[in-house]
Amino acid sequence: GAVMCCCGPCAMYRRSALVLLLDQYETQLFRGKPSDFGEDRHLTILMLNAGLRTEYVPDAIAATVVPDRLAPYLRQQLRWARSTFRDTLLALRLLPSLDRYITLDVVGQNLGPLLLALSVLAGLTQFALTATVPWSTALVI
Repeated sequence: GAVMCCCGPCAMYRRSALVLLLDQYETQLFRGKPSDFGEDRHLTILMLNAGLRTEYVPDAIAATVVPDRLAPYLRQQLRWARSTFRDTLLALRLLPSLDRYITLDVVGQNLGPLLLALSVLAGLTQFALTATVPWSTALVI
């Protein structure tokens, strides 16, 4: 009952809901500048903020184009990560009203990369300072 990102190829919206949110959606800003990344996640959060429901349909089928080389794939993942972090800020006040599993997912999507980065930094620091391989850090990663 509360999907945090209705991904583009699979998403369907009521026209009345889109008309209600069209101005906010088309004038999406991030840090005061126009933003055009993560539009599917942004629209989903606008829908939830407006009190509308999002629903997961497990038997939905969609076709889409996906990156077939590493560089385009990494660019896609970077765009997705930026939209996840940005739109989580918009969704923070929604979390108490959503299912606890959705809240756990949102927390994990944001804390996971942070903890990974901190683990890598700690491992590199240990290696630089002690010239020993940080096996415990490697295991955490």
